[in-house]
Amino acid sequence: MHVILSAILLALAILDLVLGTSFLVDPASAAADFGLSIETTHGESTLRGDMTAFFYVTAFSLAFGAWKRRAELLLPALGLFGIALTGRFINLVAQGPYDGWLVPMGVEAFHCLVILIAMRNWGPRAKAV
Repeated sequence: MHVILSAILLALAILDLVLGTSFLVDPASAAADFGLSIETTHGESTLRGDMTAFFYVTAFSLAFGAWKRRAELLLPALGLFGIALTGRFINLVAQGPYDGWLVPMGVEAFHCLVILIAMRNWGPRAKAV
C-alpha cells in the first residue's frame, strides 16, 4: 500500500510540475486551458507567478511527502487543493454548473482523497518500507 500511495503521489506531483511549467513558459496557452484569458501584462505576470507557485509548491510537497512517507509534508498540497476545491464548490452553488466543471473538481478531489489516505496510512513519522 505504501508503494502504491507513493507512486500515485509522485504521478500527481509530475502532473502538477507539468502544469506549473506550462504557466511559467506559456501562460497564455495554459490560461486558455483553464478558461482564462490574458488582457494585460499584469495579468500575464499574475498567472505566470501565482499559478506556477500553486502547482510547484504542490508538486514539491507531494514528491517530498511521498519520498519520505511523512504525512505532515503533504499538508501544503492538501491545503492548496482543499481550498481550491472549496472555492469551486462555492462557485458551483452560487453560479450553477458550467460546461466542463466536473473535470477540475474531480482532479482536485482526487488530489485531496489520495493525500488524506496517505496521511492516514503514514502518520507524522512513518518509516519507509
